[in-house]
Amino acid sequence: MLETDVLIAGAGPAGLLLAAELALAGVRTTIVERLPERPPYCRGFNLNARALDLLARRGLAEGLVAEGHRVPHAPVTGLPGPLLLDGAATDHPFSLGIPQTRVEEVLEARALELGVEILRGHDLRSFTQSADDVAAVVHNGRFGRTVRARFLAGCDGSRSIVRKQAGIDFPGADARWYALLGDVECELPYGPSAGPDGRSVFVIPRPGYVRIVVREDDPPSDKNTPVTLERLQAQVDAVLGRHVELRAPRWLSRFGDAARLASRYRSGRVLLAGDAAHIHPPAGAIGVNVALDDAFNLGWKLAATVHGTAPEGLLDTYHEERHAAGSRILANTRAQVALEEAGEEPWADLMRRVAAHPAGNRALAEIITGLDACYEPGGHPWLGRLAPDVPLQVSGTETHLAALLHAGRPVLLDLTGSFAAWSAGMEVVAASSSSTSDIEAVLLRPDGHVAWVGTPGSGEAGLAAAVHRWVGDVPVPASA
Repeated sequence: MLETDVLIAGAGPAGLLLAAELALAGVRTTIVERLPERPPYCRGFNLNARALDLLARRGLAEGLVAEGHRVPHAPVTGLPGPLLLDGAATDHPFSLGIPQTRVEEVLEARALELGVEILRGHDLRSFTQSADDVAAVVHNGRFGRTVRARFLAGCDGSRSIVRKQAGIDFPGADARWYALLGDVECELPYGPSAGPDGRSVFVIPRPGYVRIVVREDDPPSDKNTPVTLERLQAQVDAVLGRHVELRAPRWLSRFGDAARLASRYRSGRVLLAGDAAHIHPPAGAIGVNVALDDAFNLGWKLAATVHGTAPEGLLDTYHEERHAAGSRILANTRAQVALEEAGEEPWADLMRRVAAHPAGNRALAEIITGLDACYEPGGHPWLGRLAPDVPLQVSGTETHLAALLHAGRPVLLDLTGSFAAWSAGMEVVAASSSSTSDIEAVLLRPDGHVAWVGTPGSGEAGLAAAVHRWVGDVPVPASA
């Protein structure tokens, strides 16, 4: 029997980042992954501004940005022009073109460096949970064994075994249409190629090949039926009304516009993240980014729970915060699909006019990418939001706010030198900044979201309650 603190099913972006976050906090973590090695094909090629901001809070963004290709707008479906990120609430006002396979390599290296055990070629078959732990049966194709863990995280995709066996409902809308995707070689130009009846084949350039996307006229009754090159070829020819040879297939797949959201992100000692918790149309290229967002929110909360230092109810806030975010993602992606199909509908014209206005364009960019995420609406503009990466002076050294979070711990940022008494129970960083004249102190959650803001004249009002809610049993100074 293998024992671990947290067992994660799935070594995709959500599972790898969650494992790294747990291990950073000293939690024994094991990943089981059905596939024996990382797939040779690449599902996506985009990290958005929100994902880059989060990764920067652990020092993981800079290297990826150096490798990738910056695009100064957010991917969007259904609008005639781009959603520009200049002036948006982000430290990374661009989308980063980088293969998901490369992102997974970086996250896996991080997880392994921190001591995570990754068992590839191991399929999670079943599990039972008690009040104290989870016992999971995993199989490597030759024999099975039991893994006992305090918690189980299902990061195992849209057909999640963990979600199904936990009895978590997955309500939503079935797909109305399906599209074929093929990574192939061909002579079609980049962009849309229209056929005689107005339908089109969309071609995306990739290094040494292209990605073709085309709506499927007559999908099979079993949508899991493998896609063949012949099937893709026939559909492309039918749409274009002519033959364009497709060669050397690297990856062939099918996807639809289904939208589903798990009714619960937590069931006892079982939690869900990434596609196991939500599926949605591919509009906005949001998938991998939302998976990382889930993992970043869950990691520190689950780690504190494992260590027994979590305030009461902390782990439940994962469902509260990310289920609401998932609902917004489904609404956003479905709205983009509806906009694409709306034609001259008056409401669609209104949306296009909003997007053409600079302020409306920026607001839509923040909504589509999740940059508008606020877990504690009301009060100071920073409260509940990801704290901006403002420049700081700490002990005479220039740094940035994001660097304070690399260790994955809560931080009380003291900008007046008046909060040193709190250092008995948590990390207090005395700093100065020319960018925060209306702020005296900020309580930062490990994920960088702001749990409390002290403004001139407010003193420490509300700080003790925020610490109790998000950090735990910390000695409260007599002055508070």
